[in-house]
Amino acid sequence: MPQEAWKRKELTVGQVAQRSGVAVSALHFYERQGLIRSRRTAGNQRRYTRDTLRRLAFIRVSQRVGIPLARIRTALESLPDERTPTAQDWARLSSTWRTELNARIEQLQRLRDDLTDCIGCGCLSLERCVLSNPHDELAAQGPGPRRLLTPGLDDPAPETTDQRPTGCCA
Repeated sequence: MPQEAWKRKELTVGQVAQRSGVAVSALHFYERQGLIRSRRTAGNQRRYTRDTLRRLAFIRVSQRVGIPLARIRTALESLPDERTPTAQDWARLSSTWRTELNARIEQLQRLRDDLTDCIGCGCLSLERCVLSNPHDELAAQGPGPRRLLTPGLDDPAPETTDQRPTGCCA
């Protein structure tokens, strides 16, 4: 008699994708990035342990609040025996991200407030635009939209390969 899917000790890539809501291609990507692991069967098929579902939930929630994959990987690697995060682990890890998240919220609020008069880049409101950088006066401060960047938060980190597009009027 076949075992019910929820009772199986290991899951196929399709089952994990279906249960987690993560595309198979994303599962393969997460595996290449060292965020999840699978074992291979004799037929070279991936098999995941059930705790992979909780790990994926942790990854997706972390990404949703803006944590880069490199930081998520570091957080997961900090867990003993690379186990799935518990509620206590999440509390500890999320508290280390709190300052960064607060800075992001502040940056988004500033952006929202500064763009109230913006009609989109074209830019028809250059005389009033707080993002405008006439004659590239801010070039000495570094690349990108200097007035939108949050010090420390938007400084490029050498260990990541995340590329953020530079904004308008930079």
